[in-house]
Amino acid sequence: MSSAGRSADGSATAPGEERRAMIVACGAHALHDGFTDLIYVMLPVWQSEFGLSFAALGLMKTVFSGTLAGFQVPSGFLAERFGARTVLALGTALAGLGYVFGGLSVGVVTLVAALFVGGLGASTQHPLGSALVAQAFAGARSRTALGTYNFAGDLGKMSVPALASLLLLVLPWRQALMLIGALGVLGAVLVFTLMPRLREAAPAAAKKESAARPIGRLHALGFPLLLSVGIIDSATRMAFLTFLPFVLTAKGASVQTVGLSLTLVFAGGAAGKLVCTYIGARLGTIATVWLTEGITAVTIVALLPLSLDAAMLLLPVVGVALNGTSSVLYGSVPDLVTPDKRTRAFGIFYTGTIGAGAVSPALYGLIGDAFGVSTALVLVAAIVLVTLPLTLMLRPALAAQPT
Repeated sequence: MSSAGRSADGSATAPGEERRAMIVACGAHALHDGFTDLIYVMLPVWQSEFGLSFAALGLMKTVFSGTLAGFQVPSGFLAERFGARTVLALGTALAGLGYVFGGLSVGVVTLVAALFVGGLGASTQHPLGSALVAQAFAGARSRTALGTYNFAGDLGKMSVPALASLLLLVLPWRQALMLIGALGVLGAVLVFTLMPRLREAAPAAAKKESAARPIGRLHALGFPLLLSVGIIDSATRMAFLTFLPFVLTAKGASVQTVGLSLTLVFAGGAAGKLVCTYIGARLGTIATVWLTEGITAVTIVALLPLSLDAAMLLLPVVGVALNGTSSVLYGSVPDLVTPDKRTRAFGIFYTGTIGAGAVSPALYGLIGDAFGVSTALVLVAAIVLVTLPLTLMLRPALAAQPT
């Protein structure tokens, strides 16, 4: 089968199984990422409902994202025992039920507990979805497949918040949340029934041969530097998205306009992942990160004095720069570690960046409470510039890539 891929153990994967694995994994990624970013639409609603401070709202986002980040590695262990398909399906159901429970909540405590349940379910998606795609496709084809899979998450970031904004026009927020959560339960059924059973074991001899390849000193230094840049970039992205609804609300935006604004940011982000991949190939990682992080800092500050209409026009540009950096950093992980370390390195990279994104809303929320949203966003823009000297320190490691 010339069109077939090969599983991790070297056996052929049928073209039909490839397509099914890709469709199901992309659908799960879109749904989970949509659930994760749906919170940004709900924050102003919850502030009005419960009278919460910015720090409390940031903490609510931290509960979901922190749980998501912290349980990714345990999700991998569960998948080794019960199968990636089963654990991903259960996680999708939990993510949906978290929002169903959120709609049924009677106060802030039960709402936070519901967000914990949702984050627990969402922790399964990144490690298991990417693993299933990698098992279905072989060699260079896996890079294209994983790129498509990553892009699918941005489609969810655009569509689910937009759907929530539309539902909030005709339904109270609790019923809207429960309806969206029900999509997660339906998605879990589809994951379990449609995802093909893929072979997961790689030959022990291949693992032993790969493990014999050492990581040089520069490689060991390079990955922590790359992770540091990723942590700052992720913290910037999540802090900005947390404050954006309040910046726009102060300019006179409605809840529906806030939902549209997030859609514009995520649409720009989806484009940014594709565009910056090509820019990175031409200019290199260092120059591309300088470009995207510089634009991120400038556009965040530029949003503050603009009118609502002008700010809305700028948001897609912010999204391109905000998300473009992450695609370049993610693609650089294999350049800094030997093949036998890549799975672990990607797991650490995901956990570190998502964990930073989980903590940053609460930390910046304290600053927002003390000094105001505008000051907090200026600080966000200033801190993102710290990535620039860090990337310069990466240059020797990237120049000495492992073979």
